[in-house]
Amino acid sequence: MFQYSIKNITFALRKNVFKRNKNMAKEQKKKEDGFEQLEGALTSGEQFVEKNQKMIVNVIIGIIVVVAAYFGYNRFISAPKATEAANQIFGAQNYFERDSFNLALNGDGNVLGFLEIIDKYGSTPSGNLANLYAGISYLRLGEYENAIKYLKAFSSDDLLLSNMAIANIGDAYMQLGDFNQAASHYRKAASSKTNDFSTPLFLLKEGIALEKAGDYAGALKSYEQIDREYPNSSEARDIEKYIERAEMNMRK
Repeated sequence: MFQYSIKNITFALRKNVFKRNKNMAKEQKKKEDGFEQLEGALTSGEQFVEKNQKMIVNVIIGIIVVVAAYFGYNRFISAPKATEAANQIFGAQNYFERDSFNLALNGDGNVLGFLEIIDKYGSTPSGNLANLYAGISYLRLGEYENAIKYLKAFSSDDLLLSNMAIANIGDAYMQLGDFNQAASHYRKAASSKTNDFSTPLFLLKEGIALEKAGDYAGALKSYEQIDREYPNSSEARDIEKYIERAEMNMRK
């Protein structure tokens, strides 16, 4: 039995060594195949570069030209144009501050109006700001469709300015009798960049617009939000009468 066990162990060891040698041979073959594939890939890459050298050089040159054009445009065209627009807008702003909205929009022959600034410098920060001024000017002149058009064209990362534009769009819709659209814009303005000054004002306007649209429950929510969240605001002083009116209309 002992001798039989030794024979079996020896056989097993030899079998294990044979298997291990076989596995090592396979691993070696895999490595050799991998090196061959890598060498083949490198060779293929070299051949591709050799065959398409002209195309690759043209692509690199094209990228350099695009990058240079971008920085050149910003430095020699975009920046000077922005500076020029900032200088030109002052005259129209002065007319706007004096409530001379027609002159602010159209200029006086010497001073450019907001419309011409938008046309000439629309891609600049001042050209963008001119959209806000133009929209408010049209709103004051009673041209509500034009007011909406230019106010919607304005965009800003400054949320206070952005909300002002949105609320003025609401004012234009109110004047056009589209109370649901007005309420929607007031809500949007009230929900972004909340503060104690403008947010309760926008909420009050939303409530009034919703009342005119016949949505007294929605109006009540706006009024109660003012009472609950902005009790020290000027809009909160008389908010009880708005709440009572909305509740009375709900009972009808």
